[in-house]
Amino acid sequence: MTPTFIPPAAASQLDWIELTEAIAAGHDLPRAEVADTFLYRDPDTLLNRAAWIDGLGIVVKSATIFPRNTGPTIGGAVSLLSDRDGALEAILDFHLVTYWKTAGDSLLAARRLAPPGASRILIVGAGTVANSLRAAYGAAFPKARFEIWNRTADKARALADQHPDTVAVTDLPEAVGRADIVTSATMSTDPVISGAWLRPGQHIDLIGAYRPDMREVDDLALTRARIFVDSRDTTMGHIGELKIPLEAGTIGPDDIVADYYDLDRFTRSPEDITLFKNGGGAHLDLMTCKYIQSVLKP
Repeated sequence: MTPTFIPPAAASQLDWIELTEAIAAGHDLPRAEVADTFLYRDPDTLLNRAAWIDGLGIVVKSATIFPRNTGPTIGGAVSLLSDRDGALEAILDFHLVTYWKTAGDSLLAARRLAPPGASRILIVGAGTVANSLRAAYGAAFPKARFEIWNRTADKARALADQHPDTVAVTDLPEAVGRADIVTSATMSTDPVISGAWLRPGQHIDLIGAYRPDMREVDDLALTRARIFVDSRDTTMGHIGELKIPLEAGTIGPDDIVADYYDLDRFTRSPEDITLFKNGGGAHLDLMTCKYIQSVLKP
């Protein structure tokens, strides 16, 4: 079989809600085998992620993160391989897969954990991921008003200007306090969101931290919230958001309520603060690739 190349233009045929359902269905299959390797040249990172789900397929995704670049800071490639015979089925545009996987991962949790009828959503950070978050959350919460905060206010304003019902804000504590959903995608190593700013009933979605030294919220936020993750295997021992407070004893393993292999436990009470850590493992890339492939099949 000749492998296909799936380009960015395929995005016009995809649907955010359908993607979340595909991710949920992927977790009904046998648990994924996942392996990650990281190579560092401070501040740059080469991340190789691979996943194999019996009955679904194999994916290998290589990502470079160069935060000092004046142009794109993230690059890479995605290979989709057959579960039946290991043959290369498709090469997918890296940015297409990442755009849909990252925000779709968070959206699945938000559809189950966010307060019903959420009307105000705050996006923290104004990079590439923020743009996909605006699209994804807009699909699930079409009546919501969006606010964007970024350390560089001009970037927040530029992103806000690209979308309806979206404004840039400069007072982060105030914006966090009034939001029903806070979704954060920064490159910060130190917390940018304080638990003191949170109020009962909110849903907090954390995306940015991907290394052992990175965090977006402080200890108080974790101790006030019910914590959920996409995968225990790719978050608890690998990402600073949870690894650091777990090692310090601030939280314990039992404080992680559930991951996507136990989706029935993704529930909330009206006064809960729910917090979801998006680890973005390669098994989610695989589920996203198979969804894209299924949409594009003749």
